[in-house]
Amino acid sequence: MKKENVPQDEGALGKITKEVCYATDSSGKYTTQLSAGWQVKNEALDVAWKDVEQRIAGARQRVLNGEASPLLFFMELRLMDLGILSDYTGYWKWQIKRHLKPEIFKKLSNRKLQKYAETFSVTVEELKTMTVNET
Repeated sequence: MKKENVPQDEGALGKITKEVCYATDSSGKYTTQLSAGWQVKNEALDVAWKDVEQRIAGARQRVLNGEASPLLFFMELRLMDLGILSDYTGYWKWQIKRHLKPEIFKKLSNRKLQKYAETFSVTVEELKTMTVNET
């Protein structure tokens, strides 16, 4: 692709970041060019984010229904799985699975709750109530 033909279709990330693409210059040599986005890629990202939003809403509803602890909501919100949360907290995956049960979560010590809260960048109270103050 020629340098002047690099797509500049601004999408959700276009105002935040630009992507480096390789293109050919007027002499036919490869060079880098910044792209604000590409329509097809922007549409794919939009679909993926809608899926993430649905997973977050589903996790919130499971917590409200008493099927899971607030950890599930924050794991989805912060795009974490058991392995990632385990790495951040130092807890074993099986421990986190236990903590995902509402009756176990309610019995967690303040020290454990604080570790989870720090991992998710919220307070312990926000962790317990699923309150999110995005800044």
